[in-house]
Amino acid sequence: MQMVKTGLEVFLNDPPPSVKNGRLGLLCNPASVDNRFVHSRQRINDTFPGYLKALYSPQHGLYAEKQDNMIESMHRTDPVTGVQVFSLYGDTRIPTRAMMDPIDVMIVDLQDVGTRVYTFIYTLSYCMEAAKKFQKKIIVLDRPNPVGGHNFEGNLLSPDCSSFVGRYPIPMRHGLTIGELALLFNTCFKIGCDLEVVAMQGWKRKMQFDLTGLPWVAPSPNLPTSMSAMVYPGQVIWEGTNISEGRGTTQPFELFGAPFINPEILLKKIDKKLLVGTVLRPVEFEPTSNKWKGQSCKGFQIHVTDPSVYSPYALSLAFYQVIIETYPDQFAYKKPPYEYENERLPMDLILGNREIRFQIESGVQISEIVSGWEKQLSNYKNEIKSVCLYK
Repeated sequence: MQMVKTGLEVFLNDPPPSVKNGRLGLLCNPASVDNRFVHSRQRINDTFPGYLKALYSPQHGLYAEKQDNMIESMHRTDPVTGVQVFSLYGDTRIPTRAMMDPIDVMIVDLQDVGTRVYTFIYTLSYCMEAAKKFQKKIIVLDRPNPVGGHNFEGNLLSPDCSSFVGRYPIPMRHGLTIGELALLFNTCFKIGCDLEVVAMQGWKRKMQFDLTGLPWVAPSPNLPTSMSAMVYPGQVIWEGTNISEGRGTTQPFELFGAPFINPEILLKKIDKKLLVGTVLRPVEFEPTSNKWKGQSCKGFQIHVTDPSVYSPYALSLAFYQVIIETYPDQFAYKKPPYEYENERLPMDLILGNREIRFQIESGVQISEIVSGWEKQLSNYKNEIKSVCLYK
């Protein structure tokens, strides 16, 4: 298997002139490693001794030690390099002047997971805006999209649903790498900062993560495997409901269910065309934390057998609809707050369009909902051609 070289590896082998003699910062977390699991802050500190002046951590913290939404991490000192760590998921999610003053260049080495609602990409966007404001440079070290860069799925975000789980009109499964997203934010969405993207070598858009030869390190606590990332573009919707998304188990997002569900009834009702590329295995599980802690939940584990034809978002929407129809008195939406939004319904923020929720609740066929976002997706695919770095 030929190993993909991440932007980190390319950067270290041939550092761009813009980092020489400049004070460096690094936005990173536990997944920011090279192909031998050595962390990027150590590699960069060894390559540029004395120039790494600050670290920045996204949601979940520098070590991804914080488990859930709206559990903040604090500023700290890094025990490895001894430099200041500024939390960008604490008292602010937007870098302040004081946070940006120690550096000239912010290097970004984060593993995105290919889904619109993942907050790391919006932390990146805020850093880009701060770099523009305070005249700093951003260098993004690119990494693979673990769910591939050739499939796109879902409605584009509606402006009235903008939040920290969606700032820009991109689909649920956006199909871009974090470097390509940075280019999209900078050009099409007009941030306009001084941006450089260090591209990978050897990555192709159809690659699933297990074909890259790279190690998977969980970018956040509840995405422990590349398979959990694969189902996440659909399974994340349960965060807006009382259906367990498997948090508090060893298979978050692969599992979903609730005490009141009968899996066999749901399987009879679901459109079998939406099961393509998967096997839905009825299970029982008891979360050790989060929703339904210590209670027996009945539901499914999603086994993805063919990622190339699996449609995670459409499948999860279909189960959302049949659960509402089958258990109208037991199903419930999560109430605010959700990711620092105190009034709007979390499900609307996750779906990115209130109309999708209204359609689901009204029993509109999933196939009709899917066809409704195809024109948006077509326009999006044309728009991103200018930022795609890989064939």
